[in-house]
Amino acid sequence: MGYVYLGLAIIAEVIATSALKFSDGFTRLVPSLVVVIGYAAAFYCLALVLRTIPIGVAYAIWAGMGIVLIAVIGALVFGQVPDWPAIIGMGLILAGVLVINLFSRTAGH
Repeated sequence: MGYVYLGLAIIAEVIATSALKFSDGFTRLVPSLVVVIGYAAAFYCLALVLRTIPIGVAYAIWAGMGIVLIAVIGALVFGQVPDWPAIIGMGLILAGVLVINLFSRTAGH
């Protein structure tokens, strides 16, 4: 169940971060509410994750996947296409998440 909550935490964080861009510095009410609710949901789910998955592993996956998903949304929705060094860096982040999950004994499988 820990990985389900981790997935929900990542999705909530990505939604909140995307809404942060739309909130225009918290000057628009609805996107600002989405930000607050999204981050609250993300941290709540992350707290549930920590019951079963070690904090370092959970945070590495949460942060790494959040970075990559936000970069994809930034490119598709906001036209903020990353350059090759950024794409390579994000690929290395994904590789790190895979190494943790596939080979680390601390991953809580």
